[in-house]
Amino acid sequence: MKKTHRKIILNIVNGKKLQASKKLLKKINPHNGEIQKYIVNSNKTVVDMAVSAAHSSHYRWSQINPIARGKLLSEFVLNLKNESKSLANMVASETGKSLNHALGEVAGAILQGEFFAGEGMRLYGKSLTSGMDGRSSYTVRVSHGVTGLIVPANTPIANIAWKIFPALICGNTIVLKSSEDAPELANKIAEIGLRSGIPEGVFNVIHGDRNTGIHLVENKKVKLISFTGSTLAGIDIMSRASQRLARVSLELGGKNPFVVCDDADLDNAVHWAILSAYSNAGQRCAAASRLIVFKNIYESFLDLFLEKASKLKLGISNTADLGPVINEKQYKNILKYFNDARQEGANILLGGCKSKAKNLKNGFYINPTLIASLRPSSRLYDLEIFGPVAHIEKVENIEQALGRCHESQYGLTSAIHTQNIDLANYFAHKIRSGLVNVNLGTFGSEPHMPFGGFGLSGNGTREPGTEALDVYSELKNISFLTQDFNL
Repeated sequence: MKKTHRKIILNIVNGKKLQASKKLLKKINPHNGEIQKYIVNSNKTVVDMAVSAAHSSHYRWSQINPIARGKLLSEFVLNLKNESKSLANMVASETGKSLNHALGEVAGAILQGEFFAGEGMRLYGKSLTSGMDGRSSYTVRVSHGVTGLIVPANTPIANIAWKIFPALICGNTIVLKSSEDAPELANKIAEIGLRSGIPEGVFNVIHGDRNTGIHLVENKKVKLISFTGSTLAGIDIMSRASQRLARVSLELGGKNPFVVCDDADLDNAVHWAILSAYSNAGQRCAAASRLIVFKNIYESFLDLFLEKASKLKLGISNTADLGPVINEKQYKNILKYFNDARQEGANILLGGCKSKAKNLKNGFYINPTLIASLRPSSRLYDLEIFGPVAHIEKVENIEQALGRCHESQYGLTSAIHTQNIDLANYFAHKIRSGLVNVNLGTFGSEPHMPFGGFGLSGNGTREPGTEALDVYSELKNISFLTQDFNL
């Protein structure tokens, strides 16, 4: 590799920047296809150093009173607030999304931090009754130890906040494997944490490719792996971690249904369908990639959807509706999927191609796409494409809609649009998905609400919300027998 003056993003281990490995990865700007910076590609030696630093720091951090840890996290969050603009600029620069969208993401991450900082005051167990006279029992929460956190870059600061704050409040130490597509942001957050009083070694960041993540997963000192990303990667992580019975939390893919009944408010339904399918360039595990519309209003819904979606603007300005997909690999995969759909006889009603705008031609921009006549036997029918792509189909009634929903192996989020509360309630109870929204989009939860899915969407854990405390802590049961003082 030729010498360059571009920035090299280093690891942060034990509070210090560390390169160690001479191998570098290119970080490409998704907006224009140019090399933005370089990233160290950490080998096993570097990963082991980071894990050892976290392991050595764990006892001291875990012995800090949870309320005191909460106060440190509150200071951490305050400093994140003070640097919101610079953090948002970094999110926008690395992902290609607009500054407005990045600011919204930063605000969401701060809410996560505020919630879990407060959980230091509520990190309690429960008292238990016993069948033995004089026996008192109760539970307490204890930390796992070293946690390996692996995050994607679709919403990078939100993904990081989602994991680091519950991990830290429970007394764990962290080795964060950043996304190759948002590495500098991970370092920035760790540095803010250090300045906020988080001890050295408690929050470590490593960079690299898939092999770097594998080294982290296979390190025996890592007691919990929390991963957000593709289902295939999650299955691989589960397989590797199971060899040593490490705890694993997986939030994986989705092929989320958006059902529109014949009594729906069409304007509202179209509004949420477009936001759900195309916001963040469709790079959301909760994206509405399956529009299931009742036959009686199918044409009306479709006409309005196409009218509105065709006006969406691509770019990085604050007036843009969506930016590029995150990297060239994803970009090429999506374009290939379009060709596959055409060869299978599907009808592409909107988009189905890269942007032809001159100012966007070198970036990874995909026009918002809607596909019809996609056969259930098609690989694309239940494939998480992770781009601004949805397919639409018509059904006769709610039972047929539920049947179509349950053809998917995923079960992350879902939405139904109807004015009939009984029908909405029926759907909500029958649908196999971790989150159900009525007359809204397929968007995820708020910081205090659990998020996760069924089937190939995860392994049953829930983050964030108070349910995340069950992921990031162990329960210890304590009992003692009191003396009988009856005289």
